Amino acid sequence: MVLTLLICVIVTALIFEYINGFHDSANAIATVVSTKVLTARAAVIYAGVLNAIGAFLGTHVATTIGKGIVATESVTQGVILCALLSAIIWNLITWYYGIPSSSSHALIGGLMGATISKAGYHVIHFDGVTKKVLLPMVTSPLIGFAIGFTCMVVILWVCARANPNVVNKYFKKLQLLSSGVMALSHGSNDAQKTMGIITLALVSYHALPTFEVPYWVILGCAVTMGLGTMAGGWRIIRTMGSKMIKLKPVHGFAAETSAAAVILTATHFGIPVSTTHIISTAIMGVGSSKGAHALKWGIVGNIVMAWILTIPVCMVIAALLYRILPV
Repeated sequence: MVLTLLICVIVTALIFEYINGFHDSANAIATVVSTKVLTARAAVIYAGVLNAIGAFLGTHVATTIGKGIVATESVTQGVILCALLSAIIWNLITWYYGIPSSSSHALIGGLMGATISKAGYHVIHFDGVTKKVLLPMVTSPLIGFAIGFTCMVVILWVCARANPNVVNKYFKKLQLLSSGVMALSHGSNDAQKTMGIITLALVSYHALPTFEVPYWVILGCAVTMGLGTMAGGWRIIRTMGSKMIKLKPVHGFAAETSAAAVILTATHFGIPVSTTHIISTAIMGVGSSKGAHALKWGIVGNIVMAWILTIPVCMVIAALLYRILPV
């Protein structure tokens, strides 16, 4: 029975990773598709491959998810299963409505909610949650916005006297590079969250003596996320690529470069940031360089509301699932 539950957890985790891939594919390709630098089909394949490669860039974020959020000894297979199911439910809801929410925060909220339902609030590492989740949740989007805005202003200043057609031609080529780096950074941070959950399940089952991510887990998450990205979450891609602001290649380059820099820095320090939040606010920052009127604030408001609700809603869903399911 316990082994069967472990298998269910691993399968569910990989399903979450696949959904994470197509839910968050917009993070890597929305701008490059909307600016018509790549066709949609070419973009998802390009991003999928680089997402998979990015998953091999380390396990610092996986360790934070597995050890830094809740007390490991309080986590059971049932807790992990309910956390995953809550994150999947929230991802599907936000995908259906085309809202770019955070898969990372959905998973973290689910893990916290299910663990609290089982063992109470005292098992939460509040210091780790504050430093590695809540503070980055607020600061990383602001940093993404600021860097996106600054990057765009610098580009406009440097290219002020250049022929717009020539600038557009060069930035179409540069955007191929920036979208690739963005896809790589997305894989480096997001794939590790599922790695951490699967490794946590293996530790809970006593299949591993210590928390150390096995190579087969890295490989499985990398391939699954890559395949999910190739499926493409078109509803969210349309929201990020054209509904917030009308993008040109220069805007796409600035947004992707800014977001990738923030995400790769967070990955290096083991911080599980929301790649969705960062690329979204980088796009907002780039757009605001044209003036506040350039942004469609109704769409922006819906996105921000989803960000605020993700963790508490997923906590409630996971807690209810833990009470309802026979785990």
